[in-house]
Amino acid sequence: MTDHHDSASAGSAAPPDLAALRRRLAEFAAARDWQPYHTPKNLVAALSVEASELVEIFQWLTPEESTRVMADPDTAFRVRDEVADVLAYLLQLCEVLDIDPLAALSAKIDRNEQRFPPRSAGPARGAAPAPGGR
Repeated sequence: MTDHHDSASAGSAAPPDLAALRRRLAEFAAARDWQPYHTPKNLVAALSVEASELVEIFQWLTPEESTRVMADPDTAFRVRDEVADVLAYLLQLCEVLDIDPLAALSAKIDRNEQRFPPRSAGPARGAAPAPGGR
């Protein structure tokens, strides 16, 4: 087992807020003169790569195995690390495009509540299970 320091579970300090994280990401990029490379196109491409790295962890697991990934410390570290990468690029994209991610998510949930009222909720219509249940 690899000894991974996980600050997300260390101590009981309150997690930083979204605005503070966005500032830290902007300062990190500015200190390295990376802003010219942080175009929407480049950030979306990097986001896609990081999301694919997260998918890779789960790719060949059964549905049951996928629910237990956080039980293994090494795998849990990898999952948290890739989630952080995805979130970092998403927040940087929001910064560049002047999108409030929490407002965007709230508006999307509102639209989904209208689009999918509780009476019509249920299994996805027209979706067939994947071969082999994966």
